[in-house]
Amino acid sequence: MPPSSRPSDVRERILATAASLFYEQGARAVGIDLVIERAKVAKASLYRHFATKDDLVAAFLELEDADFWRTWDAVAAEHAGDPAAELEAHARWIAERLARPGYRGCPQLNVAAEFADPNHPARRVAVDHKRRMRARLRSSAELLEVADPDQLAGQLTVLFNGAFVSSGVIDAGEAEALLVMAVRALAAGSARRGA
Repeated sequence: MPPSSRPSDVRERILATAASLFYEQGARAVGIDLVIERAKVAKASLYRHFATKDDLVAAFLELEDADFWRTWDAVAAEHAGDPAAELEAHARWIAERLARPGYRGCPQLNVAAEFADPNHPARRVAVDHKRRMRARLRSSAELLEVADPDQLAGQLTVLFNGAFVSSGVIDAGEAEALLVMAVRALAAGSARRGA
């Protein structure tokens, strides 16, 4: 079997094609026929790897999720033991993400807005992603020893998600300063335990 037609290669090509189309045009707007045409695969090949379009949309979000957490973990590792510096570094890379050419917002938020059914497989991936982000922010807040880590985590979650959906109205040059200043203000405004 030629290397380009291995099942894993075909699956990856379908997923990469679908991911690009879903992100650029919206998951609901993109039909399976367009994915098949652009990926240059047979319909049977697509359905061999993804039983439904919903499964393909969920796989797209899982791919985006893995990429997001790879970046998050790399940033966290660079600032291990310094939660304030870590939170500011997260604000910086999120600002960089907003400045990417063709950036259309957070894929998880975009898909969650398209699929309101809480049982839709892609919406479940999106919700899990956002809950995981809040949990990680809560861990950072605990390391800062603030009085209410959950409240600070919630505030930071709103800040970061707000940045993702505001990319069209925030100038790329101002995003980093706005996010870093907001992170600092929220952290400073959260009284430390015992203070």
